Amino acid sequence: MMRTLEETLVQYAACHRDRRNIATHFLGIPLAVFSIVLALALVDFPAGGVTVTLAAIASVGASAYYVKLDPAFGAFIATALFLMCALASEVVARAPAPATLAGAVALFAAGWALQAWGHRLEGFTPAFRVDAAQRLAGPLFLCAQVFFFLGAKPELHRRIVQQAGPTVARRGGANMTGAR
Repeated sequence: MMRTLEETLVQYAACHRDRRNIATHFLGIPLAVFSIVLALALVDFPAGGVTVTLAAIASVGASAYYVKLDPAFGAFIATALFLMCALASEVVARAPAPATLAGAVALFAAGWALQAWGHRLEGFTPAFRVDAAQRLAGPLFLCAQVFFFLGAKPELHRRIVQQAGPTVARRGGANMTGAR
């Protein structure tokens, strides 16, 4: 069963209330997502007279998921994924496959290391350790944060803060158990 937008964001936000942790995610999540797009761009095949990459297929599938949750958020994320696919195709066209794959692995490790550091600062277990489906919520959470910062979707923002708690400058670097 697919969670609603609000349920997804509340569950993710509950583990991301420290601004330092959120800041690490603003770099870490795009790095990790791009690394996956880059690795998938290495695999292509002909389809009806054009060449299609696994990156394009995965991006279309992810975009459909995000659009179903929220059309505006989905369009924003789809645009980001399209740009990542375009950049990945340029890298694949210019770099040897082993170097591209090594770069993707390095970017993935860097992205996850940044997020782990953020959770260490906050002292809270990453959301995906509680629920593996939360791996898809990271890009959605970042998108929501941008919208909220710009004043869009204030009612959704209010409900998330009401349920997950306010964002604070420093949560405390507690014990990483996930207990509040």
